[in-house]
Amino acid sequence: MPARRLSMRKIREVLRLKFEQGLSDRKIAKSCRVSRRSVAEYVRRAEAAGLSWPIAKDIDDTTLEEKLFPGVREVKGERPVPDWSYVHKELRRKGVTLCLLWQEYKECNPDGYQYSWFCREYGKWVSKVDVVMRQEHRAGEKLFVDYAGQTVPVVEQSTGEVRQAQIFVAVLGASSYTYAEATWSQSLSDWIGSHVRAFSFFGGVPEVVIPDNLKSGVKKACFYDPDINPTYQHMAAHYGTIVLPARVRRPQDKAKVEAGVQLVERWILARLRNRTFFSLDELNREIKDLLNDLNNRPFQKMPGSRKSMFDSLDASALKPLPRTPYEFAQWKKATVHIDYHVEVEGHYYSVPYQLAKKKIEVRYTARTVECFYKNKRVASHVRSQQRGRHTTVREHMPPSHRRYLEWTPERFLSWAEKIGPKTQLLTECILSSRPHVEQAYRTLLGIFRLGKSYSNERLEAAARRALFIGATSYRSIESILKTGLDQKPLPEASSPGTTISHANIRGPEYYYTEH
Repeated sequence: MPARRLSMRKIREVLRLKFEQGLSDRKIAKSCRVSRRSVAEYVRRAEAAGLSWPIAKDIDDTTLEEKLFPGVREVKGERPVPDWSYVHKELRRKGVTLCLLWQEYKECNPDGYQYSWFCREYGKWVSKVDVVMRQEHRAGEKLFVDYAGQTVPVVEQSTGEVRQAQIFVAVLGASSYTYAEATWSQSLSDWIGSHVRAFSFFGGVPEVVIPDNLKSGVKKACFYDPDINPTYQHMAAHYGTIVLPARVRRPQDKAKVEAGVQLVERWILARLRNRTFFSLDELNREIKDLLNDLNNRPFQKMPGSRKSMFDSLDASALKPLPRTPYEFAQWKKATVHIDYHVEVEGHYYSVPYQLAKKKIEVRYTARTVECFYKNKRVASHVRSQQRGRHTTVREHMPPSHRRYLEWTPERFLSWAEKIGPKTQLLTECILSSRPHVEQAYRTLLGIFRLGKSYSNERLEAAARRALFIGATSYRSIESILKTGLDQKPLPEASSPGTTISHANIRGPEYYYTEH
Protein backbone atom coordinates (compact mmCIF):
# COMPACT_ATOMS: atom_id res chain seq x y z
CA MET A 1 0.00 0.00 0.00
CA PRO A 2 1.36 3.46 -0.82
CA ALA A 3 3.22 5.31 1.93
CA ARG A 4 0.77 8.23 1.68
CA ARG A 5 -2.19 5.95 2.40
CA LEU A 6 -0.40 4.44 5.41
CA SER A 7 0.40 7.87 6.81
CA MET A 8 -3.22 9.02 6.62
CA ARG A 9 -4.46 5.73 8.06
CA LYS A 10 -2.25 6.28 11.09
CA ILE A 11 -3.61 9.82 11.48
CA ARG A 12 -7.17 8.47 11.34
CA GLU A 13 -6.26 5.96 14.06
CA VAL A 14 -4.84 8.75 16.24
CA LEU A 15 -8.06 10.75 15.89
CA ARG A 16 -10.22 7.69 16.60
CA LEU A 17 -8.35 6.85 19.78
CA LYS A 18 -8.55 10.46 20.93
CA PHE A 19 -12.17 11.37 20.12
CA GLU A 20 -13.85 7.96 20.32
CA GLN A 21 -11.83 6.19 23.01
CA GLY A 22 -10.76 9.26 24.99
CA LEU A 23 -7.22 7.99 25.52
CA SER A 24 -4.35 10.19 26.69
CA ASP A 25 -1.71 11.42 24.25
CA ARG A 26 0.85 9.13 25.93
CA LYS A 27 -1.22 5.98 25.40
CA ILE A 28 -2.06 6.94 21.82
CA ALA A 29 1.62 7.58 21.06
CA LYS A 30 2.53 4.19 22.46
CA SER A 31 -0.24 2.42 20.54
CA CYS A 32 0.49 4.07 17.19
CA ARG A 33 4.24 4.23 17.69
CA VAL A 34 4.50 7.95 17.11
CA SER A 35 5.72 10.73 19.35
CA ARG A 36 3.40 12.47 21.84
CA ARG A 37 4.20 15.72 20.09
CA SER A 38 2.89 14.33 16.80
CA VAL A 39 -0.30 13.12 18.51
CA ALA A 40 -0.92 16.57 19.96
CA GLU A 41 -0.25 18.17 16.58
CA TYR A 42 -2.72 15.90 14.72
CA VAL A 43 -5.43 16.57 17.32
CA ARG A 44 -4.83 20.32 17.18
CA ARG A 45 -5.10 20.36 13.40
CA ALA A 46 -8.31 18.29 13.45
CA GLU A 47 -9.91 20.70 15.92
CA ALA A 48 -8.75 23.71 13.86
CA ALA A 49 -10.27 22.14 10.72
CA GLY A 50 -13.60 21.64 12.53
CA LEU A 51 -13.53 17.87 12.06
CA SER A 52 -15.73 15.71 14.27
CA TRP A 53 -15.74 12.00 14.95
CA PRO A 54 -16.66 9.83 13.20
CA ILE A 55 -15.25 11.50 10.09
CA ALA A 56 -17.80 11.74 7.31
CA LYS A 57 -17.62 8.88 4.81
CA ASP A 58 -17.29 11.24 1.86
CA ILE A 59 -13.98 12.55 3.21
CA ASP A 60 -11.28 10.44 1.60
CA ASP A 61 -7.59 10.56 2.48
CA THR A 62 -6.82 13.30 -0.04
CA THR A 63 -9.60 15.52 1.31
CA LEU A 64 -8.63 14.76 4.88
CA GLU A 65 -5.01 15.64 4.17
CA GLU A 66 -6.03 18.96 2.61
CA LYS A 67 -8.15 19.79 5.66
CA LEU A 68 -5.42 18.85 8.14
CA PHE A 69 -2.55 20.29 6.09
CA PRO A 70 -4.11 23.02 3.94
CA GLY A 71 -2.07 24.21 0.98
CA VAL A 72 -1.76 24.17 -2.78
CA ARG A 73 -2.10 20.83 -4.56
CA GLU A 74 1.14 19.15 -5.43
CA VAL A 75 2.52 19.96 -8.85
CA LYS A 76 5.89 18.30 -9.17
CA GLY A 77 8.74 20.28 -10.57
CA GLU A 78 7.31 23.68 -9.65
CA ARG A 79 8.11 23.78 -5.92
CA PRO A 80 11.39 23.85 -3.98
CA VAL A 81 12.62 20.47 -2.78
CA PRO A 82 13.74 20.36 0.87
CA ASP A 83 17.41 19.92 1.74
CA TRP A 84 17.18 16.31 2.90
CA SER A 85 20.65 16.29 4.50
CA TYR A 86 19.54 19.24 6.65
CA VAL A 87 16.31 17.41 7.54
CA HIS A 88 18.29 14.29 8.44
CA LYS A 89 20.68 16.24 10.66
CA GLU A 90 17.88 18.17 12.38
CA LEU A 91 16.01 14.96 13.19
CA ARG A 92 18.88 14.06 15.51
CA ARG A 93 18.14 17.00 17.75
CA LYS A 94 16.00 16.35 20.80
CA GLY A 95 12.25 16.79 20.24
CA VAL A 96 12.52 17.42 16.49
CA THR A 97 10.05 15.47 14.31
CA LEU A 98 9.29 15.24 10.59
CA CYS A 99 6.01 17.02 11.22
CA LEU A 100 7.81 20.00 12.78
CA LEU A 101 10.36 20.15 9.97
CA TRP A 102 7.58 20.00 7.38
CA GLN A 103 5.82 22.90 9.10
CA GLU A 104 9.02 24.96 9.00
CA TYR A 105 9.44 24.06 5.33
CA LYS A 106 5.87 25.22 4.59
CA GLU A 107 6.37 28.46 6.48
CA CYS A 108 9.25 29.29 4.17
CA ASN A 109 7.51 27.81 1.12
CA PRO A 110 3.71 28.25 1.41
CA ASP A 111 3.26 26.60 -1.98
CA GLY A 112 5.56 23.72 -1.03
CA TYR A 113 4.75 20.03 -1.00
CA GLN A 114 2.30 18.42 1.41
CA TYR A 115 3.19 16.39 4.49
CA SER A 116 2.68 12.92 3.00
CA TRP A 117 4.95 13.75 0.06
CA PHE A 118 7.50 15.19 2.49
CA CYS A 119 7.58 11.95 4.50
CA ARG A 120 7.64 9.71 1.42
CA GLU A 121 10.48 11.54 -0.29
CA TYR A 122 12.56 11.73 2.85
CA GLY A 123 12.16 7.97 3.22
CA LYS A 124 13.44 7.47 -0.32
CA TRP A 125 16.42 9.76 0.29
CA VAL A 126 17.45 8.21 3.58
CA SER A 127 17.32 4.69 2.12
CA LYS A 128 20.21 5.65 -0.17
CA VAL A 129 22.41 6.80 2.69
CA ASP A 130 24.84 4.33 4.31
CA VAL A 131 23.09 2.16 6.89
CA VAL A 132 25.29 3.48 9.72
CA MET A 133 24.68 7.11 8.80
CA ARG A 134 20.92 6.75 8.55
CA GLN A 135 20.51 5.42 12.08
CA GLU A 136 18.66 8.10 14.00
CA HIS A 137 20.78 8.74 17.10
CA ARG A 138 19.88 11.85 19.03
CA ALA A 139 22.51 14.54 19.64
CA GLY A 140 24.52 13.92 22.78
CA GLU A 141 22.67 10.68 23.44
CA LYS A 142 24.99 7.71 22.80
CA LEU A 143 28.69 6.92 22.77
CA PHE A 144 29.71 3.54 21.34
CA VAL A 145 33.01 2.07 22.60
CA ASP A 146 35.05 -0.99 21.65
CA TYR A 147 38.54 -2.22 20.78
CA ALA A 148 39.77 -2.72 17.24
CA GLY A 149 40.58 -6.28 16.27
CA GLN A 150 43.89 -5.09 14.85
CA THR A 151 46.86 -4.33 17.13
CA VAL A 152 50.02 -2.30 16.55
CA PRO A 153 53.51 -3.63 17.40
CA VAL A 154 55.70 -1.46 19.63
CA VAL A 155 59.41 -2.26 20.06
CA GLU A 156 61.16 -1.87 23.40
CA GLN A 157 64.48 -0.25 22.44
CA SER A 158 66.54 -1.58 25.35
CA THR A 159 65.54 -5.24 24.95
CA GLY A 160 64.15 -5.49 21.43
CA GLU A 161 60.97 -7.02 22.83
CA VAL A 162 57.87 -6.45 20.70
CA ARG A 163 54.59 -5.71 22.46
CA GLN A 164 51.19 -5.45 20.80
CA ALA A 165 49.30 -2.25 21.60
CA GLN A 166 45.51 -2.38 21.76
CA ILE A 167 43.44 0.27 19.94
CA PHE A 168 40.47 1.76 21.81
CA VAL A 169 37.75 3.38 19.66
CA ALA A 170 34.82 5.60 20.75
CA VAL A 171 32.18 6.94 18.34
CA LEU A 172 29.37 9.44 19.07
CA GLY A 173 26.05 8.26 17.68
CA ALA A 174 24.68 11.47 16.16
CA SER A 175 27.77 12.92 14.47
CA SER A 176 29.98 9.80 14.18
CA TYR A 177 32.78 11.95 15.64
CA THR A 178 35.52 9.47 16.51
CA TYR A 179 38.21 9.09 19.17
CA ALA A 180 40.99 6.49 19.17
CA GLU A 181 44.07 5.77 21.26
CA ALA A 182 46.56 2.99 21.95
CA THR A 183 46.92 1.25 25.32
CA TRP A 184 49.03 -1.68 26.44
CA SER A 185 46.09 -3.91 27.30
CA GLN A 186 42.33 -4.27 27.54
CA SER A 187 42.55 -4.50 31.33
CA LEU A 188 40.14 -2.65 33.57
CA SER A 189 42.58 0.16 34.36
CA ASP A 190 43.30 0.81 30.65
CA TRP A 191 39.59 0.51 29.79
CA ILE A 192 38.61 3.11 32.39
CA GLY A 193 41.51 5.39 31.50
CA SER A 194 40.51 5.36 27.83
CA HIS A 195 36.97 6.44 28.75
CA VAL A 196 38.28 9.32 30.86
CA ARG A 197 40.49 10.54 28.02
CA ALA A 198 37.67 10.09 25.47
CA PHE A 199 35.30 12.28 27.53
CA SER A 200 38.04 14.90 27.73
CA PHE A 201 38.55 14.72 23.95
CA PHE A 202 34.83 15.25 23.30
CA GLY A 203 34.67 18.00 25.91
CA GLY A 204 31.52 16.52 27.45
CA VAL A 205 29.65 13.39 28.49
CA PRO A 206 26.91 11.50 26.57
CA GLU A 207 23.70 10.29 28.16
CA VAL A 208 24.54 6.64 27.48
CA VAL A 209 27.74 4.65 26.94
CA ILE A 210 27.34 1.43 24.94
CA PRO A 211 30.22 -1.08 25.22
CA ASP A 212 30.36 -4.33 23.29
CA ASN A 213 30.17 -6.62 26.36
CA LEU A 214 33.92 -6.43 26.96
CA LYS A 215 34.87 -8.47 30.04
CA SER A 216 36.68 -5.50 31.58
CA GLY A 217 33.46 -3.50 31.62
CA VAL A 218 30.79 -6.20 31.82
CA LYS A 219 31.31 -9.01 34.31
CA LYS A 220 28.51 -11.16 32.89
CA ALA A 221 26.92 -10.70 29.47
CA CYS A 222 23.18 -11.30 29.69
CA PHE A 223 20.54 -10.34 27.13
CA TYR A 224 18.11 -8.99 29.72
CA ASP A 225 20.27 -7.93 32.66
CA PRO A 226 24.02 -7.55 31.98
CA ASP A 227 26.15 -7.33 35.13
CA ILE A 228 28.30 -4.17 34.98
CA ASN A 229 31.73 -4.16 36.62
CA PRO A 230 31.43 -2.05 39.83
CA THR A 231 34.45 0.10 38.91
CA TYR A 232 32.94 0.80 35.48
CA GLN A 233 29.62 1.62 37.12
CA HIS A 234 31.28 3.93 39.63
CA MET A 235 33.09 5.73 36.80
CA ALA A 236 29.78 6.20 34.96
CA ALA A 237 28.17 7.62 38.12
CA HIS A 238 31.07 10.07 38.50
CA TYR A 239 30.39 11.42 35.00
CA GLY A 240 26.59 11.32 35.31
CA THR A 241 26.10 8.83 32.48
CA ILE A 242 24.78 5.26 32.30
CA VAL A 243 26.20 2.08 30.78
CA LEU A 244 23.98 -0.01 28.50
CA PRO A 245 25.99 -2.91 27.01
CA ALA A 246 25.18 -3.91 23.44
CA ARG A 247 22.75 -6.81 23.42
CA VAL A 248 24.13 -10.24 22.67
CA ARG A 249 23.57 -11.27 19.03
CA ARG A 250 22.15 -7.83 18.14
CA PRO A 251 24.57 -6.39 15.52
CA GLN A 252 22.43 -3.28 15.05
CA ASP A 253 23.35 -2.22 18.60
CA LYS A 254 27.01 -1.88 17.66
CA ALA A 255 26.91 -1.01 13.95
CA LYS A 256 28.08 2.53 14.70
CA VAL A 257 31.23 1.52 16.59
CA GLU A 258 32.01 -1.32 14.17
CA ALA A 259 31.93 1.19 11.34
CA GLY A 260 34.14 3.49 13.42
CA VAL A 261 36.59 0.66 14.08
CA GLN A 262 36.68 -0.11 10.37
CA LEU A 263 37.43 3.53 9.54
CA VAL A 264 40.19 3.67 12.18
CA GLU A 265 41.75 0.51 10.76
CA ARG A 266 41.45 1.80 7.19
CA TRP A 267 42.47 5.45 7.58
CA ILE A 268 44.81 5.27 10.57
CA LEU A 269 46.24 1.82 11.27
CA ALA A 270 46.69 0.91 7.60
CA ARG A 271 48.66 4.11 7.05
CA LEU A 272 50.92 3.22 9.98
CA ARG A 273 51.56 -0.36 8.89
CA ASN A 274 55.12 0.33 7.66
CA ARG A 275 56.13 2.47 10.65
CA THR A 276 58.17 1.19 13.59
CA PHE A 277 57.23 2.61 16.99
CA PHE A 278 59.43 2.53 20.06
CA SER A 279 56.97 3.84 22.66
CA LEU A 280 53.26 4.08 23.29
CA ASP A 281 53.47 7.88 23.43
CA GLU A 282 55.04 7.99 19.96
CA LEU A 283 52.27 5.78 18.58
CA ASN A 284 49.53 7.91 20.17
CA ARG A 285 50.99 11.11 18.72
CA GLU A 286 50.68 9.65 15.22
CA ILE A 287 47.15 8.36 15.91
CA LYS A 288 46.13 11.83 17.11
CA ASP A 289 47.32 13.49 13.88
CA LEU A 290 45.60 10.93 11.63
CA LEU A 291 42.45 11.05 13.77
CA ASN A 292 42.20 14.75 13.02
CA ASP A 293 42.32 13.94 9.28
CA LEU A 294 39.64 11.27 9.68
CA ASN A 295 37.22 13.53 11.52
CA ASN A 296 37.67 16.33 9.00
CA ARG A 297 37.31 14.06 5.95
CA PRO A 298 34.12 15.01 4.00
CA PHE A 299 31.22 12.55 3.96
CA GLN A 300 30.70 10.78 0.63
CA LYS A 301 26.89 10.98 0.52
CA MET A 302 26.22 13.93 2.80
CA PRO A 303 27.57 17.45 3.09
CA GLY A 304 30.01 18.20 5.89
CA SER A 305 32.30 16.00 7.97
CA ARG A 306 32.32 14.30 11.35
CA LYS A 307 33.91 17.39 12.88
CA SER A 308 31.34 19.80 11.41
CA MET A 309 28.50 17.46 12.46
CA PHE A 310 29.96 17.31 15.96
CA ASP A 311 30.20 21.09 16.19
CA SER A 312 26.59 21.57 15.09
CA LEU A 313 25.01 18.62 16.91
CA ASP A 314 26.84 16.85 19.72
CA ALA A 315 29.08 19.58 21.11
CA SER A 316 26.26 21.59 22.69
CA ALA A 317 24.14 18.55 23.61
CA LEU A 318 26.78 16.73 25.70
CA LYS A 319 26.66 17.01 29.47
CA PRO A 320 29.45 19.10 31.02
CA LEU A 321 32.52 17.35 32.39
CA PRO A 322 32.81 17.10 36.20
CA ARG A 323 35.28 19.38 37.95
CA THR A 324 37.82 16.59 38.39
CA PRO A 325 38.42 13.54 36.19
CA TYR A 326 37.63 10.10 37.55
CA GLU A 327 40.40 8.48 39.59
CA PHE A 328 40.72 4.79 38.80
CA ALA A 329 39.52 2.62 41.67
CA GLN A 330 39.18 -1.10 42.16
CA TRP A 331 36.56 -2.92 44.18
CA LYS A 332 36.74 -6.16 46.11
CA LYS A 333 34.53 -8.07 48.48
CA ALA A 334 36.11 -9.07 51.76
CA THR A 335 35.21 -10.71 55.04
CA VAL A 336 36.37 -8.76 58.10
CA HIS A 337 38.82 -10.80 60.20
CA ILE A 338 38.25 -11.37 63.90
CA ASP A 339 40.89 -8.69 64.54
CA TYR A 340 38.53 -6.21 62.73
CA HIS A 341 40.96 -5.67 59.82
CA VAL A 342 40.65 -6.38 56.09
CA GLU A 343 43.51 -7.12 53.73
CA VAL A 344 44.19 -5.06 50.59
CA GLU A 345 47.24 -6.17 48.60
CA GLY A 346 49.17 -7.31 51.66
CA HIS A 347 48.35 -4.45 54.02
CA TYR A 348 45.68 -4.58 56.74
CA TYR A 349 43.15 -1.79 57.37
CA SER A 350 40.80 -1.49 60.33
CA VAL A 351 37.02 -1.20 60.33
CA PRO A 352 34.70 -0.83 63.36
CA TYR A 353 35.18 -3.93 65.54
CA GLN A 354 31.41 -4.62 65.45
CA LEU A 355 31.85 -5.70 61.79
CA ALA A 356 34.13 -8.63 62.62
CA LYS A 357 33.22 -11.64 60.44
CA LYS A 358 30.90 -9.46 58.29
CA LYS A 359 31.16 -9.24 54.50
CA ILE A 360 31.97 -5.76 53.22
CA GLU A 361 33.02 -4.05 49.97
CA VAL A 362 36.36 -2.30 49.65
CA ARG A 363 37.12 0.45 47.13
CA TYR A 364 40.80 1.32 46.75
CA THR A 365 42.72 3.77 44.61
CA ALA A 366 46.42 4.64 44.46
CA ARG A 367 45.87 6.99 47.42
CA THR A 368 42.91 5.82 49.49
CA VAL A 369 41.13 2.73 50.83
CA GLU A 370 37.40 2.96 51.60
CA CYS A 371 35.28 0.27 53.24
CA PHE A 372 31.51 -0.03 52.73
CA TYR A 373 28.95 -2.07 54.64
CA LYS A 374 25.46 -2.23 53.15
CA ASN A 375 26.39 0.62 50.80
CA LYS A 376 27.44 2.88 53.70
CA ARG A 377 31.05 3.95 54.13
CA VAL A 378 32.32 2.73 57.48
CA ALA A 379 36.07 3.40 57.16
CA SER A 380 38.51 5.45 55.12
CA HIS A 381 42.31 5.16 55.17
CA VAL A 382 45.34 6.56 53.39
CA ARG A 383 46.69 3.80 51.13
CA SER A 384 49.89 2.13 52.44
CA GLN A 385 52.36 0.10 50.39
CA GLN A 386 53.89 -1.65 53.43
CA ARG A 387 53.05 -5.31 53.18
CA GLY A 388 52.31 -7.23 56.35
CA ARG A 389 51.67 -4.07 58.39
CA HIS A 390 48.47 -2.69 59.93
CA THR A 391 46.71 0.67 59.69
CA THR A 392 44.39 0.99 62.68
CA VAL A 393 42.02 3.79 63.70
CA ARG A 394 41.60 4.12 67.48
CA GLU A 395 37.81 4.48 67.21
CA HIS A 396 37.60 1.12 65.43
CA MET A 397 39.12 -0.75 68.37
CA PRO A 398 37.03 -2.42 71.08
CA PRO A 399 37.32 -0.70 74.49
CA SER A 400 39.49 -3.50 75.88
CA HIS A 401 42.12 -2.84 73.21
CA ARG A 402 42.19 0.95 73.39
CA ARG A 403 43.90 1.02 76.78
CA TYR A 404 47.09 -0.29 75.17
CA LEU A 405 47.13 2.18 72.29
CA GLU A 406 49.43 4.62 74.07
CA TRP A 407 51.99 1.87 74.76
CA THR A 408 54.90 1.19 72.40
CA PRO A 409 57.95 -1.12 72.58
CA GLU A 410 60.15 1.95 73.08
CA ARG A 411 58.10 3.03 76.10
CA PHE A 412 58.34 -0.42 77.74
CA LEU A 413 62.11 -0.56 77.15
CA SER A 414 62.56 2.95 78.57
CA TRP A 415 60.58 2.00 81.67
CA ALA A 416 62.56 -1.22 82.11
CA GLU A 417 65.85 0.66 81.77
CA LYS A 418 64.93 2.75 84.82
CA ILE A 419 64.45 -0.43 86.87
CA GLY A 420 67.67 -2.11 85.85
CA PRO A 421 69.67 -3.80 83.07
CA LYS A 422 68.29 -7.26 83.78
CA THR A 423 64.71 -6.00 83.66
CA GLN A 424 65.52 -4.28 80.38
CA LEU A 425 66.96 -7.51 78.97
CA LEU A 426 63.93 -9.44 80.20
CA THR A 427 61.62 -6.91 78.50
CA GLU A 428 63.52 -7.24 75.25
CA CYS A 429 63.30 -11.01 75.44
CA ILE A 430 59.53 -10.97 76.02
CA LEU A 431 58.93 -8.47 73.18
CA SER A 432 60.99 -10.62 70.81
CA SER A 433 59.22 -13.83 71.71
CA ARG A 434 55.81 -12.75 70.40
CA PRO A 435 54.75 -12.77 66.70
CA HIS A 436 53.35 -9.27 67.26
CA VAL A 437 54.85 -7.03 69.94
CA GLU A 438 51.38 -5.90 71.00
CA GLN A 439 50.80 -9.41 72.32
CA ALA A 440 53.55 -8.84 74.91
CA TYR A 441 52.07 -5.66 76.36
CA ARG A 442 49.72 -7.34 78.84
CA THR A 443 52.54 -9.53 80.20
CA LEU A 444 54.94 -6.59 80.61
CA LEU A 445 52.34 -4.42 82.34
CA GLY A 446 51.76 -7.22 84.82
CA ILE A 447 55.50 -7.63 85.49
CA PHE A 448 56.04 -3.90 86.00
CA ARG A 449 53.15 -3.78 88.46
CA LEU A 450 54.97 -6.42 90.52
CA GLY A 451 57.65 -3.77 91.08
CA LYS A 452 55.10 -1.61 92.89
CA SER A 453 54.23 -4.50 95.23
CA TYR A 454 57.73 -5.87 95.83
CA SER A 455 59.99 -2.89 94.93
CA ASN A 456 62.04 -2.29 91.82
CA GLU A 457 65.16 -3.73 93.47
CA ARG A 458 63.50 -7.10 94.05
CA LEU A 459 62.01 -7.02 90.51
CA GLU A 460 65.53 -6.49 89.10
CA ALA A 461 66.78 -9.47 91.12
CA ALA A 462 63.83 -11.61 89.99
CA ALA A 463 64.58 -10.67 86.39
CA ARG A 464 68.20 -11.81 86.88
CA ARG A 465 67.06 -15.24 88.16
CA ALA A 466 64.34 -15.57 85.46
CA LEU A 467 66.90 -14.95 82.71
CA PHE A 468 69.28 -17.44 84.29
CA ILE A 469 66.74 -20.26 84.38
CA GLY A 470 65.02 -19.27 81.10
CA ALA A 471 61.59 -18.68 82.67
CA THR A 472 60.36 -15.31 81.39
CA SER A 473 56.59 -15.53 81.82
CA TYR A 474 54.60 -13.35 84.21
CA ARG A 475 53.76 -16.37 86.39
CA SER A 476 57.44 -17.28 86.70
CA ILE A 477 58.43 -13.77 87.82
CA GLU A 478 55.52 -13.66 90.27
CA SER A 479 56.47 -17.09 91.68
CA ILE A 480 60.11 -16.01 92.17
CA LEU A 481 58.99 -12.96 94.12
CA LYS A 482 56.35 -14.79 96.18
CA THR A 483 58.79 -17.51 97.29
CA GLY A 484 61.65 -15.05 97.88
CA LEU A 485 63.96 -16.78 95.40
CA ASP A 486 65.00 -13.35 94.16
CA GLN A 487 66.79 -12.82 97.50
CA LYS A 488 68.79 -16.02 97.29
CA PRO A 489 72.12 -16.19 95.47
CA LEU A 490 72.35 -17.85 92.09
CA PRO A 491 74.36 -21.10 91.77
CA GLU A 492 78.12 -20.56 91.85
CA ALA A 493 78.42 -21.72 88.23
CA SER A 494 76.88 -18.51 87.13
CA SER A 495 78.84 -15.33 86.72
CA PRO A 496 77.56 -11.83 87.43
CA GLY A 497 77.52 -10.99 83.76
CA THR A 498 75.51 -14.00 82.64
CA THR A 499 72.92 -13.12 80.01
CA ILE A 500 70.38 -15.19 78.21
CA SER A 501 71.12 -16.15 74.62
CA HIS A 502 68.15 -16.65 72.34
CA ALA A 503 67.63 -16.43 68.55
CA ASN A 504 64.61 -14.17 69.01
CA ILE A 505 66.53 -11.46 70.91
CA ARG A 506 67.04 -8.60 68.45
CA GLY A 507 68.70 -5.96 70.59
CA PRO A 508 67.18 -2.68 71.82
CA GLU A 509 68.17 -0.81 68.66
CA TYR A 510 65.63 -2.94 66.73
CA TYR A 511 62.73 -1.13 68.39
CA TYR A 512 64.08 2.30 67.53
CA THR A 513 64.27 1.70 63.77
CA GLU A 514 61.46 1.98 61.20
CA HIS A 515 60.03 -1.30 59.83
